[in-house]
Amino acid sequence: MAADVVVIAETPEPSVLLIRRRNPPLGWAIPGGFVEPDEDLIDAARRELHEETGLEPPRLEQLATFGHPDRDPRGRTISVVYGARLHHAALPAAGDDAAAARWFPLTALPTSLAFDHATILAHVLARLVD
Repeated sequence: MAADVVVIAETPEPSVLLIRRRNPPLGWAIPGGFVEPDEDLIDAARRELHEETGLEPPRLEQLATFGHPDRDPRGRTISVVYGARLHHAALPAAGDDAAAARWFPLTALPTSLAFDHATILAHVLARLVD
């Protein structure tokens, strides 16, 4: 089980926060990771977001669950995806499994994202962006 967080900055040009993965599979991805055995889902989402980006949004909203059997090349992984909105693009600090963390304008996303994160972003952005 994994928990991922799509963070949108409501700047003049709305942006999404992505991390560049330090470990395979490599590439840009939504911040997130595995839920610990004794951890609540939302606590895992907050922990992973903070570990990978240093950010702590005041509010997370559970948005969707993704569980296609082939979504993660390492094995069957179900991900609960949360969303957060920030009024400004706070400076992220890459850490833990993230080699880099940065904001991407929604009009200039990386062409190839890890896992099924392009599908997740398309679904979530339709809900979060007005």
